[in-house]
Amino acid sequence: MTNRQPSIAIVGMAVLLPGARGLDTYWRNLRDGVDAIGEVPAGRWDADYYRPLAPGAGPAAPDQVYCRRGGFVDALAEVEVTRYGIMPAAVPGTEPDQLIALDVAAAALADAGGERGLPARDRIGVILGRGGYLTPGLARLDQRVRTASQLVRTLGELVPDLSADQLDRVRTAFTERLGPDRPESAIGLVPNLAASRIANRLDLRGPAYTVDAACASSLVAVDQAVAELGAHRCDMMLAGGVHHCHDITLWSVFSQLRALSPSERIRPFHRDADGILIGEGTGVVVLKRLADAERDGDRVYAVIRGTGVAGDGRTAGLVSPDPGGQTRAVRQAWRAAGLDPAAPHSLGLLEAHGTATPAGDGAELTTLVQAFGPGAGLDDEERPVLGSVKSMIGHTMPAAGVAGLVKAALALHHGTLLPTLHCEDPHPRLGATRFRTLARARPWDRHPDEPTRRAAVNAFGFGGINAHVVLEEAPATRRTVALAPGHAPVLGRIPDPGHTPAPTPAPAARVAEPERILLLAADSVQHLAAMLDADDSAVLAAGLDPASAHTGAGPARLGIVAPDAKRLALARRAAEKGRPWQGRGDVWLRPTPLLGGPGDRLAFVFPGLEGEFTPPR
Repeated sequence: MTNRQPSIAIVGMAVLLPGARGLDTYWRNLRDGVDAIGEVPAGRWDADYYRPLAPGAGPAAPDQVYCRRGGFVDALAEVEVTRYGIMPAAVPGTEPDQLIALDVAAAALADAGGERGLPARDRIGVILGRGGYLTPGLARLDQRVRTASQLVRTLGELVPDLSADQLDRVRTAFTERLGPDRPESAIGLVPNLAASRIANRLDLRGPAYTVDAACASSLVAVDQAVAELGAHRCDMMLAGGVHHCHDITLWSVFSQLRALSPSERIRPFHRDADGILIGEGTGVVVLKRLADAERDGDRVYAVIRGTGVAGDGRTAGLVSPDPGGQTRAVRQAWRAAGLDPAAPHSLGLLEAHGTATPAGDGAELTTLVQAFGPGAGLDDEERPVLGSVKSMIGHTMPAAGVAGLVKAALALHHGTLLPTLHCEDPHPRLGATRFRTLARARPWDRHPDEPTRRAAVNAFGFGGINAHVVLEEAPATRRTVALAPGHAPVLGRIPDPGHTPAPTPAPAARVAEPERILLLAADSVQHLAAMLDADDSAVLAAGLDPASAHTGAGPARLGIVAPDAKRLALARRAAEKGRPWQGRGDVWLRPTPLLGGPGDRLAFVFPGLEGEFTPPR
């Protein structure tokens, strides 16, 4: 007998994916069928590596790639690190994916309602899918330690007339091109720091770790997060995946495997699909038990009904996909949901793994027949939709599953079936399945025999790891008004005798409020400490009043984001010591001005919405 999983609500989401800086843009791109694939940006790797693949050619040479198109986020990946208490000087030595994951996780929490919607900090966990790929900081560290020594040794052997001083100059010149040597670079050796940095900067005290399950990583992370909530070890979980690795070594490996598309197009489930295009990105979802989300009046994008994870076991090879293992993961998830995948109208959308490799697509289409049944005798309008977001953003590796999960959740949330690009001539095996593809978005009209809109998501990885998630639309007891992804919800309730909500009634409405910031100024840090020596209510009354916060402002300044008793106590200790406090715990204190000399003329100006501004001379 299989244990039923509890219903888990997706209450917040955020992404940074090719062509999409956030959730709103991602939704528009999905709906409008935007192709975000492009050529590798200048600076990612040297163009001399590129050699188009000749017809009938064998494997690519190790120092060459035959493809230069993929999904990139270069122009979109901007993180304001100081808002997380990270100093700009630390950025060059930090792995970019850690900072991006932190920013996306914070955006997902804000989308879920921000600070007001959080349970106790020790009841919030973070699980991310992340691979052990050669990331920029790790590559520089390896080059500084290993490659520099190999280079000098080889030169010494080939040119024995070079003196030790000349060889040292070669080593120095090589390592200087790598940038400054910073201790922060060593953090890149620990993949788990991607999750740990989120927990550290956002003060989340539940479990925080990464999982590496190849291209199934982010859905395995979701499965683990669901288990934490189901066991009541946590009340909120952040789960997702991160992949920002376009290192030439990775591209070379996939070229030698002939996994990259020689035509430089990614066409999932097309008759002539010939390989993947590598993408990058990060996605995070915020999960709560559905009963808790209803009690708290949360906006719910979709409900996770079941998850499944299974392995292939012994197969012909570690990189050969196996329909048997995939089918076991699908059936496990549907059993956990208490549903039958092969039942008529069991689902309306399947977001497939859809890698666009001949072996991968062939195996997945076989899985669809085994798990969901054959499609003989079905009219086109009765067939569920098969999709793959990889046709728009490329294969984002460990983040692929969460990119598909967010897509499916948005499709349910908006009642819209979404297109898959470049599938004009479908794979011959598609006709044997229950599924069809769409070229354009269309309303998701429920069939009369379909009790609720339901979707599912696949993710499979090298080595034979398979994951599947079953989703449903939010319960009919909820009505969402004037709501778009990334915006605060206004919620109301309508009665539904067929559904029993959580026992605690939800508030009738909830609207977003701007974040509170306490500001105080005095002529000295001692006077600032005296101002703080009042009870909390008096300090808050003075510091949160815009009219009085800078009356008679002096050089000693204090700022506290979202002030509470804990942060006020921290500010008092900092003021007593009389030293600068640079944002830790969201407290900022300067006992003296940054500039004090008579010739100093530096100023920071934030003009807000005024696009044109001429500074005084």
